[in-house]
Amino acid sequence: MSTTAQHKATLHWFLPTYGDSRTIMPGGHGAGLHTGARDADLNYLTQIALAAERNGFESVLTPTGQWCEDAWLATAALIGATSRLKFLVALRPGLVSPLLLAQQAATFQALSGNRVLLNVVVGGEDHEQRSYGDTLSKPERYARAGEVLDITHHLWNKPEPLDYAGQYTTAENASLAKRPAVSPPIYLGGSSEGAIDIASRHADVFLTWGETPQAAGEKRARVAEAAAERDRELDYGIRFHVIARPTTEEAWAEAGRLLSHISAEDVEKIQRGLAKSQSESQRRMTQLHGQGHDFHSGQDPHELEVYPGLWAGVGLVRGGAGTALVGSYAEVAALIKEYIDEGFGHFILSGYPHLEETFHVGEGVVPELHKLGIEVAHHDSAVAASQHQQVPFAPRTA
Repeated sequence: MSTTAQHKATLHWFLPTYGDSRTIMPGGHGAGLHTGARDADLNYLTQIALAAERNGFESVLTPTGQWCEDAWLATAALIGATSRLKFLVALRPGLVSPLLLAQQAATFQALSGNRVLLNVVVGGEDHEQRSYGDTLSKPERYARAGEVLDITHHLWNKPEPLDYAGQYTTAENASLAKRPAVSPPIYLGGSSEGAIDIASRHADVFLTWGETPQAAGEKRARVAEAAAERDRELDYGIRFHVIARPTTEEAWAEAGRLLSHISAEDVEKIQRGLAKSQSESQRRMTQLHGQGHDFHSGQDPHELEVYPGLWAGVGLVRGGAGTALVGSYAEVAALIKEYIDEGFGHFILSGYPHLEETFHVGEGVVPELHKLGIEVAHHDSAVAASQHQQVPFAPRTA
């Protein structure tokens, strides 16, 4: 894929298949099971998907792990309720055969009209991988992921049956009865050398969790250099939560409200678990807030502002992506532009709760991006189409 075009952004949303809440939900990515007040039933996930489609998001990232529902089944159940929205399905290569993985993706493409994107995740914790029956080390998992992607790329793009003998993966006379019309784009992230190596060889879009513009830009440059050595050009994406409101004061008041629901006991427990993570990206996230050592009840949310408008409060109790863009609609748009200037074109966003927050981005932030001369992919056409349909909404009190 070509290098991200300046002054253009593609926005993605998040599908919380473990539940949702008006507060930050502890857990995930090495931090244990999520707990939330809203069940991730089909009705609620449909509401989020339709709200994301209405507000012009390209896709919804759907997680994988012990703490959430299966990403393939959850997103497949939403195909018929949506018409344009794509599904960024997280998967762990090696837990099923490469041929079966290729079939799953090809079937999804056929049934959805080519609306699947794949987020390849090797797994950051050995103990969780072992619960799936996977005993490989993390470096071995990256090597195996490369072999799986070699096989699936062939199956999606070439008619000849494949014989493949890798160190971790094999296939004999493997082929698909029907290849997909569009080969699923590969989104792959990480901060370790193994992640960067695999991404430079196989990814269409390299992903990173949200750090400061300078730190994220430096990581992007490392990946771009590795890809260039293989005569490849990638697109680049970054993952944030977002707390955007009409005014600065309203946004930081919301950040303070979210922080007020976090207890010191939860922070200590979650951070103790995250300290055992083997993920370099997770280590970088926890560094932003000093592993929560200075957290105290009633803390001013600005104390967790690690860059103007970049807030590390989410990562106190949530594993994985732990930073949020906080500010007025105009301020959040300006901060997004800073990341665009660093070479990022894909923004995977989320907020608490995920249903309502889609509208703060779609109706608040996106118009401010337009004022900055930034084209938001698919937004205008999606909003125009949404005028002819309604998003079913069930009032909730959670």
